[in-house]
Amino acid sequence: MARILLGVSGGIAAYKALELTRLATRAGHGVRVLMSETATRFVGPESFAAISGAPVLIGEFDPDPMRGAYPGAPAPTHQPISHLALAEGAEAMIVAPASANTIAKLAAGSADGMLTTSFLACTAPRLVAPAMNDRMYRDAATVENLRRLRSRGVIVIDPELGELASRGEYGIGRLPDPARLLEAIEAAIEAAIEAAIQAADGANQANQASLGDLAGDLADWSGRRVLVTAGGTREPIDSVRFLGNRSSGRMGVAIAAAAARRGATVTLIAANLALEVDPAIERIDVSTAAELGEMTRRRFAASEVVVMAAAVADFRPIDLAEGKLVREGSLTLQLEPTDDILAGLAAIRRPDQLLVGFAAEHGGDYLGRARAKLTQKAVDLIVVNDISDPAIGFDSTDNAVTIVSAGGELALPRAPKPAIAERICDQIDRFARADARPR
Repeated sequence: MARILLGVSGGIAAYKALELTRLATRAGHGVRVLMSETATRFVGPESFAAISGAPVLIGEFDPDPMRGAYPGAPAPTHQPISHLALAEGAEAMIVAPASANTIAKLAAGSADGMLTTSFLACTAPRLVAPAMNDRMYRDAATVENLRRLRSRGVIVIDPELGELASRGEYGIGRLPDPARLLEAIEAAIEAAIEAAIQAADGANQANQASLGDLAGDLADWSGRRVLVTAGGTREPIDSVRFLGNRSSGRMGVAIAAAAARRGATVTLIAANLALEVDPAIERIDVSTAAELGEMTRRRFAASEVVVMAAAVADFRPIDLAEGKLVREGSLTLQLEPTDDILAGLAAIRRPDQLLVGFAAEHGGDYLGRARAKLTQKAVDLIVVNDISDPAIGFDSTDNAVTIVSAGGELALPRAPKPAIAERICDQIDRFARADARPR
């Protein structure tokens, strides 16, 4: 379900925020609670913590034992800045109750505490539920502050008419029922998701249109024979289980399609690939690293450009168990290294062949490791991406890569994989025409 960040400011209606937390948690949402110092005079943070199952933060510099995580999600391995992490992870933030003082701060962009700072840093849908005496609510300052918030896209949930906290007073200013607040939060999240889907559809349509427009300007690869590997290998443990990886093969398939659009004769060696492939592309299905290596070597001599985009297992079990292993006690697997297919191809290639490797690296000096692989494996190009970024990790529809060659590096910023594939093919073409390949 959704991740909801609840800000509780000072006011008698703070007790209703407890019920909102309970309803949201019961509905399956992960809730984190922030409180102003004044709010703790009305409701204790321990009550929110008990209901939400997560610590409550009050001061801007309060350490977060959950390191910005929401209930039900794993905590990061590092200690982030609490107000930024909670705001970044939220799918919606609501301030309920929102006192006149807090509304004034939010309208002014003040960041004087955990609640106001997180609100300022939150890019998800933001909601404000005013609750105060009717005279304070109707005052021109409050009216103007709420108008300013609305003009910035903040959703204001109007208070209700009824009995107020002051004895004998009746008017507008009551915090709405918690069930109504939850409905407003869920509606805001659904609207944001729908808007994101529509934006993504529009971007994809524009990208496909641009690729279609680009096709007329692409270098002619007619007669060029291209071999591409894609997907991830699986190394069997027994008749049921295997060692594998999370590669979807999207990047390799996109490169094969880009080469075919340029007129090349393309063969795709697909390792456990679940994606559809253009019928104009010859597809050969394999499963293990050994099978992928054997089939690649068979087709290597007939190819001028070879792009090794598949994620190949580095190790495999030494012994394959017969049948299915029985689950009892512990299990120890002895592994042996698989053949280095890329380096093996580089050792037997002809001067007229261009060889491209892929490297999925995880953080740190990933470019340094890619440069080392370029030399160690004696290939023309290494395409490296940093899979520590989940937005461009395995099975993502987008990618961001750096193309490393002996002459330098070219960084391609995040874009849909078909667009990245076109840019990679552009670089392959420029590299081939420059005759820059090692001899």
